[in-house]
Amino acid sequence: MSVQEDRARRFRELHRPGQPLVMPNPWDPGSARLFASLGFEALATTSSGFAATLGRLDGSVTRDEALAHAAAIVGATGLPVSADLENGFADSVEGIAQTAAGAVAAGLAGFSIEDYSGDPGDPIYPLEVAAQRVAAAAEVAHRENPAVVVTARAENYLHGRPDLEDTIARLQAYQEEGADVLYAPGLSTPEEIGGVIDAVALPVNVLVRPGVPTVSELAALGVSRISVGGAFAFVATAAVAEAACELRDRGTYGYAKRAADGVRAAREAFG
Repeated sequence: MSVQEDRARRFRELHRPGQPLVMPNPWDPGSARLFASLGFEALATTSSGFAATLGRLDGSVTRDEALAHAAAIVGATGLPVSADLENGFADSVEGIAQTAAGAVAAGLAGFSIEDYSGDPGDPIYPLEVAAQRVAAAAEVAHRENPAVVVTARAENYLHGRPDLEDTIARLQAYQEEGADVLYAPGLSTPEEIGGVIDAVALPVNVLVRPGVPTVSELAALGVSRISVGGAFAFVATAAVAEAACELRDRGTYGYAKRAADGVRAAREAFG
């Protein structure tokens, strides 16, 4: 068994309904190593967090940049890594297949494909088109390495379409087309999350943010995986901005205590 196959197998096995995999999203190799040192069992990239390291907003990274970044995160630790590959950086199934092949070549244990079109006037692909895109990703990923985990994302709730019925129909279609994990970021209530879990047969990932049930409550609902998206990356950004403003505006160094804590964490992670 190759290293990639072993990591992909471990990643798949970590998806246990009621015992969710809590998965942080590093934005560079250093944060990946930090999370590994803290005992997390798997990692996922964050498109928004990575874009911020380049001085850009989410949605502005190219496929080549995203895959190179994913490979760097894979190489930073021995943990399984799943990549946020946005909408696959393509509209066509041929383009999705190319992205999936690149994901496998990057050594990933998994990757996600979303149904967001990028068109502000019509932000969600039609269901039939979206399902075909998932099928193309799964066919390549499973052909190249049967254990690679394909996460299919239904983006309704992030783009002004909080339609639970349509979201469930989409996730069920993605399940039929070969997805391994299902994900509808933006769901926030126990009723919404539980409704999705009851309607599908695959592991479900939940994005945690204010208003979402606690980890223990999500476990009780049967959630299999929990991720934070770009939240940790922007926690770090906010801390740096706060420290910089303190120095600029007050000329004081209250951030030094937090800096010392960071030095200790880095020494433990990188030493």
